[in-house]
Amino acid sequence: MTTPHPPAPKPLGRFLAALFSISLDKSGARMRFVAGCFLCLYLGIGARLAYLGFKPEPPTVRRAAADAVAAARPDVLDRNGEILATDVKTMSVFAEPRRIIDKDEATELLTAVLPNVDPRELRERLGSRKGFVWVKREVTPHQRDEVFHLGLPGVGLLPENRRVYPAGPIAAHVLGYVNIDNAGIAGIEKYIDGQGLADLHGFGFSVTPEDLRPISLSVDIRATHALRDELERGVEHFKAKAGAAAILDVNTGEVVALASLPDYDPNKPPDMRDQTYINRMNVGVYEMGSTFKALTIAMALDSGKVNLNSRLDARGALSFGRFRIHDYHAQNRALTVPEVFTYSSNIGTARMALGQGVERHKTFLRKMGQLTRMRTELPESAEPIVPRSWGELNTMTIAFGHGLAVAPLQAMMAVGALMNGGYLITPTFLKRSEAEAKKDAPQVVKAETSEAMRYLMRLNAEIGTAKKVDVEGYYVGGKTGTAEKVVGKHYSKNRLFTTFMAVAPSDKPKYLFLTIMDEPQGLPETHGYATAAYNAGAVTAQIIERAGPILGLPPRFERPQLPFPLLSKLYPQANVTAGGGGH
Repeated sequence: MTTPHPPAPKPLGRFLAALFSISLDKSGARMRFVAGCFLCLYLGIGARLAYLGFKPEPPTVRRAAADAVAAARPDVLDRNGEILATDVKTMSVFAEPRRIIDKDEATELLTAVLPNVDPRELRERLGSRKGFVWVKREVTPHQRDEVFHLGLPGVGLLPENRRVYPAGPIAAHVLGYVNIDNAGIAGIEKYIDGQGLADLHGFGFSVTPEDLRPISLSVDIRATHALRDELERGVEHFKAKAGAAAILDVNTGEVVALASLPDYDPNKPPDMRDQTYINRMNVGVYEMGSTFKALTIAMALDSGKVNLNSRLDARGALSFGRFRIHDYHAQNRALTVPEVFTYSSNIGTARMALGQGVERHKTFLRKMGQLTRMRTELPESAEPIVPRSWGELNTMTIAFGHGLAVAPLQAMMAVGALMNGGYLITPTFLKRSEAEAKKDAPQVVKAETSEAMRYLMRLNAEIGTAKKVDVEGYYVGGKTGTAEKVVGKHYSKNRLFTTFMAVAPSDKPKYLFLTIMDEPQGLPETHGYATAAYNAGAVTAQIIERAGPILGLPPRFERPQLPFPLLSKLYPQANVTAGGGGH
């Protein structure tokens, strides 16, 4: 019987057995094998590194970084090149929850460095399955360094652009503000996004400050500071609920200064759902009181049915059914057109409007831009409050500024047309020339009518209801407006809305000034009166004195030789210093 032989080893087994034997003649093969293994290992590591190097970043991280760069915005400058809004670089802390090993430890370390971060909320964010979350936006340089030195995997820093407003609340309602993502929320900031910047961001284009041209506004920051300062003093002194003021270049339509109080610091904007902080010049709508008489008289003069020598019956109250219209400065006699203006006669103005008829009155106000929403670069605007059923009584009361509510800047546009030769120029917050402004501006009244209205405004400052605001050297013309506020569907005699409109200089108009005050109070020095001349008028006078020289309007202490040349033949007394008249 034969003995069975053990099975022969397989080729691989024989190779390995020979390779790992202690025989010296096999050492070369062993070295080559080991070297080959290490080569394969290094090739694998190199391939993996190359793959990771060329592999795109996770979409969430890449998108967040792109958004931070794309949030760059153009500088906003005043008309003289002063910076009103600009971007500064800041750092924000982000996390990639999937890469964080110990969520509790990361939360504890981060909240120690960033004490304003809520630990519970942060733990929830870090425990999510998201690829990217914000930990804290806009950290300080010290906090940035502390986070960096923590060295936490999955936690990093991203550069962002933070919007800052060096002038604080000055021109805040014009500039508006941005949110945490540098997107415009209000004012010029929102206008900029509406011009295409937001679309570029949305499509993922990288926009840097170097790519963006600065936006030059019509606003003069120096004049705006002076205007706001005087307005703030006035609101406090007369204990008003609120106030607003603006300066308009009547020849270009440029708004060179605007303030609305209470205002805010756009670096730390409030909750804008609070109506306290609305822009009262552009968003608020009000019955403008007797300043509207300028429009009524201009309508009558432009029609040719009335001239400066015409007389209107103001001997007693004007009755319409059960309603009776009275004059505050009643003269109980026939009044000339200049007297209707300087005595601010409700009766005389109402008779002028009735003489035109309801439809012509409506047509004129529509032509003057008072019956439709006025649009400017500011996204915020208000629709006028117009009577649903407009009859003769409405025409009578609207003639002297009751029954139609408009935005104050809208009223400025119309009065500006009466001052600049008759051109209705829509206000702008961007710089432009007179030629650009008048290129598409319709002429709404004749040049002679415009000059007659400038004369009446000047006469009112010399002898009428605006004489308290006759600032020496500026040849000011002006008109007061005092309207009773509607409370519970009835007019309240104790709650007033006062306005004052002034032009300087009257002979060659450049700037129109408007001040409004909401519920100013009578004071001992005003003998308890709270009408416009005592508060809105007094503030306007201070604004003219301070802002005039800043705007290149030096005082002239000699009366112009022929201030109203077009009236020299038809109404010679227009070029003679007035004497006597209304109070």
